[in-house]
Amino acid sequence: MPKKRSGGGLSPTQQAAKFLGVSVLAGAVMAGIALPAAGALGLAAKGSATGFDDIPANLKRPPLSQRTTILDRQGNQIAQVYSRDRTVVELKDISPYMQKAIVAIEDSRFYEHGAIDLKGVLRALNKNAQNGGVSEGASTLTQQYVKNVFVEEAGDDPTKVAEATQQTIGRKVKELKFAIQVEQDLGKHKILANYLNITYFGQQAYGVEAASQRYFSKHAKDLTLPEAALLAGIVQSPSRYDPVNDEAEATKRRNVVLQRMANVGNISQAEADKAVKEPLGLKVTQPRNGCITAVKGAGFFCKYVERIFLNDPVFGKTRQQRAKIWNQGGLTIRTTLDPQAQQSVQDSLKKHVYQSDSVAGAAVLVEPGTGKVLAMGQSKPYGYGKNETEINYSVGSDLGGSNYGFPTGSTFKPFVAAAALEQGRPPTQEYSSPYEMPYPDPVQTCSGKPWTNQSHEKVPNESKSEVGPYQLKEAMAKSVNTYFVQMVADIGLCPVMQIVDKLHVVQGSGDKLPEVPAISLGSRGISPLTMASAYAAFASRGTYCTPVAIESITQKIGGQKKSLAVPKSSCTRAMSETTADTVNTLLQGVIDSGTGSQAGLADRANAGKTGTTDERKNAWFVGYTPNLSGAVWVGSASQRVKMININIGGVFNPLVYGGQVPGPIWRDAMTGALVGKEAPAFNLVNIPDAPKDEDKHKGRDRGDGHGNGGDNGGPGDNNGGFPNPSISFPNGFFQGPNGGPRGNGNGSRHG
Repeated sequence: MPKKRSGGGLSPTQQAAKFLGVSVLAGAVMAGIALPAAGALGLAAKGSATGFDDIPANLKRPPLSQRTTILDRQGNQIAQVYSRDRTVVELKDISPYMQKAIVAIEDSRFYEHGAIDLKGVLRALNKNAQNGGVSEGASTLTQQYVKNVFVEEAGDDPTKVAEATQQTIGRKVKELKFAIQVEQDLGKHKILANYLNITYFGQQAYGVEAASQRYFSKHAKDLTLPEAALLAGIVQSPSRYDPVNDEAEATKRRNVVLQRMANVGNISQAEADKAVKEPLGLKVTQPRNGCITAVKGAGFFCKYVERIFLNDPVFGKTRQQRAKIWNQGGLTIRTTLDPQAQQSVQDSLKKHVYQSDSVAGAAVLVEPGTGKVLAMGQSKPYGYGKNETEINYSVGSDLGGSNYGFPTGSTFKPFVAAAALEQGRPPTQEYSSPYEMPYPDPVQTCSGKPWTNQSHEKVPNESKSEVGPYQLKEAMAKSVNTYFVQMVADIGLCPVMQIVDKLHVVQGSGDKLPEVPAISLGSRGISPLTMASAYAAFASRGTYCTPVAIESITQKIGGQKKSLAVPKSSCTRAMSETTADTVNTLLQGVIDSGTGSQAGLADRANAGKTGTTDERKNAWFVGYTPNLSGAVWVGSASQRVKMININIGGVFNPLVYGGQVPGPIWRDAMTGALVGKEAPAFNLVNIPDAPKDEDKHKGRDRGDGHGNGGDNGGPGDNNGGFPNPSISFPNGFFQGPNGGPRGNGNGSRHG
């Protein structure tokens, strides 16, 4: 390169050399784009001499995007995801045959010339001038590498990709100047290694290691001569020379490469002749990218992890920054997923709800005290075909779930009980609890403006035999609607709102729950993960921990590895230990003798609550042991299927109850997940039984009940929203999603 004089300017000789260099650059441009050769050289030189100095001196080489591997908590692979299927390797890990083959066919004088091959330029100019167009190019391997860097930097943006590959003089001159810089900075061996790692080989394979794995199921260092020649031949046109789809064309191209290797002295003619006779010997590994490939039904958990990465500011201030890191890949993400728990969840769902059923089931398990998500599964697999779905029914809409979550029915009642206990109400609290009653008013709210039942709506219990008075223990076991409506009227809505805020209970849309009495009957849509995490606070004696799914992340950039910060669970006290212990005692009664008796675990302390919504569009069981919390939902994502006279999992159900279908799913999932685990006990409290009245209670025990859930606050949605049911709540009970009109609903059922 020309050197500057001490005065700072270039000498006349150096100026002339520079002009000649620009002319050569322009000539190289002419050899690579479709312009007449005659007369164009001088024009390009004249137009480029000034602008050449304006081109930045340093080529930004972004880290090459690679595949990301997602692991479970034990280090087993769940899935691989990638924007580019690439594994970067060093030159020593690439077969010498591959190195020779790519040089022979793409730039045989690579080790003899600099960034620009002057002989190649002149040869191409002469041939193109004779043909009146472009019949031969003169781009060196270094120039091709620079162009690939531009493409890599463009990512998946089609506009930027077009700019990076457009056939213009300006881009070619820019490419050439960067090629000169790269030759100076990297040297031949590094350029060759970089080129082989960045180049596209077709079939979604970027770089020679991924290509070797794709076509031959082996490492690049183990490629034979004919295999290396085949891969080298693909580079010029990955679609035309695709050996999977056109073996004959790929074979011809491979043989051209072999002969070229012989012609330039990389191999003997005898070696070339022998290799030409070899079959292609393909051993294709199909592309396996994305959460659809996840093992043990963990596709939804895999997608949940991806959404966390893209949403959490810990990975970057903006979504664009986070997406850039994710697409760059090279990440190894160790998650909280427990393979034993995950397998148990999937086995249980498969047993109790068939993939082809008109309804779906979803289950999620969370570890109390840590917030770690241990399992997440669905009866309809992750996918795009019939009876498959991309929607994760276990999480909120921001993490790939349903738009609104699903009405929870009576699984919400423990939150009301916890709020009352925190306000000093005793566990023996008694209310008249008639079979049917008007919604009591006025009810105090956090705003100070009381809620009133302006429409004079009534709420009934499940059966006319359910007539109070009831104390809390029996009311919880039988899930008596009128009891909890009276409890809310007694303590006011604000204590309930405060408890659900501390338990991070929000709607599936992420919006806060409305401050209306009907929330006590589970009318609003909530995600299973939200419910499992909230109930985990009961299991951990009142401490709520935000759910977490990622244990650690390392990223490989080039040959270096670095650790990334990951989100941590935040644990806070949501209620007193006494309140949590009391709720645990109450919910253990639900499993022992109440609506959840079919869900109970025989070998360890456990507690839970059932819930079934109006018209039986949703059925729930949410329960826990001291060391594991789980929520199970069964229903229709579109909220259009009534679970009446329905076959689920090959079993006919006249009416579906929370304890009848979700309960056994929870029982079997928890049983398998807890095999070999400790069986700690709850810290139970003594709650005296209410005096018995044989006449009053005669015929009351009907087994399972089901819970409310009607809500027409917003439009239906095939992606998990719920349509307007033909039922009614007092006017003003609900505010529709997205500021829609106030809707009505019915609180007449329990679980």
